[in-house]
Amino acid sequence: MAIVLGADKAGERLKELIKAYLQEKNFDVLDVNDGAQEDFVDVTLAVASKVNETDDNLGIVIDAYGAGPFMVATKVKGMIAAEVSDERSAYMTRAHNNARIITMGAEIVGDELAKNIVKGFVEGHYDGGRHQIRVDMLNKMC
Repeated sequence: MAIVLGADKAGERLKELIKAYLQEKNFDVLDVNDGAQEDFVDVTLAVASKVNETDDNLGIVIDAYGAGPFMVATKVKGMIAAEVSDERSAYMTRAHNNARIITMGAEIVGDELAKNIVKGFVEGHYDGGRHQIRVDMLNKMC
């Protein structure tokens, strides 16, 4: 499993903090940013593309508020994404919705909260069962 990261200019600092955090925890991290400050649309599509390469990959996209990348990610066929700003939502969107991408706003969440959000997301596991009906419905939408 790889954790795919991307950010626009507003999210770059927080992305680097999260990248270091994940590497400290021995996660395989793939950063889609190539040094150029890209638009959140391009970054989100790059993250989604890498996430879709294997069933185990997860993605995190950061911009100023998290809303833009969320809108982009939900346009990708078969992608379930959630905009999160708290730990519980990050964990539950994995457990109940099988979300593969989360988006965050660097102007909304602080450093420690961001680490806790990422921890909840990457350590969470999909519960399946009764939730699969909803996941199937979401996957049919695009």
